Amino acid sequence: MDNNDDDYLMLSGIQHFQFCKRQWAFIHIEQQWAENVRTIEGEHLHRNADQLFTREKRKDKLIVRAMPVKSESLKISGICDVVEFIRDDSGVEINGAEGKYVAYPVEYKRGKPKISDEDVLQLAAQAICLEEMLLCEIDIGYLFYNEIKHRVEVPLTVEIKNKVKLIVAEMQDYYQRRHTPKVKTGRFCQSCSLQNICLPELMNKRTVKSYIEGKIEE
Repeated sequence: MDNNDDDYLMLSGIQHFQFCKRQWAFIHIEQQWAENVRTIEGEHLHRNADQLFTREKRKDKLIVRAMPVKSESLKISGICDVVEFIRDDSGVEINGAEGKYVAYPVEYKRGKPKISDEDVLQLAAQAICLEEMLLCEIDIGYLFYNEIKHRVEVPLTVEIKNKVKLIVAEMQDYYQRRHTPKVKTGRFCQSCSLQNICLPELMNKRTVKSYIEGKIEE
């Protein structure tokens, strides 16, 4: 990994962006952050998975934890919680390991299985990074749910990967313009750790200027 890639966006930001574009901008453009129960539980879970770049060999399986990844085409970088390499003659060679392997990203999640778009897209972004780095194709990933200690297989289709590319392009556009968008508020605002910074209740109130302009247009 090149530590000088300052123009690379954080891969984890895809999940923030899908949850709320305004939240993403606060965190990744304005560098604002706040904790709530969800974020603290999530950090605790990932601390257990993210034992920086460690390898574990189990028969024909090589488990790599906290693996740094990046995509030069999308200009994103991040850390995969776990990447499992399964020995397979149709796979690719891995530095320091005998034989060939196929790779599968595994993302750790808190709670019970509830597959969301943002989780799938984050997993697909990890797959895109691995595909570029290893010169391979990855069509399956896994979401591991901590509460039940069980994983769910997630198909990573071309359509999903194309959606990731469109989303990252939009993120790059906002980031280059340093633009924090206004968004439609909703019930999801109640679970956001940044609601005291964002003040979503104020966004629902019309300004005097917008009220006057609306009356003129009528």
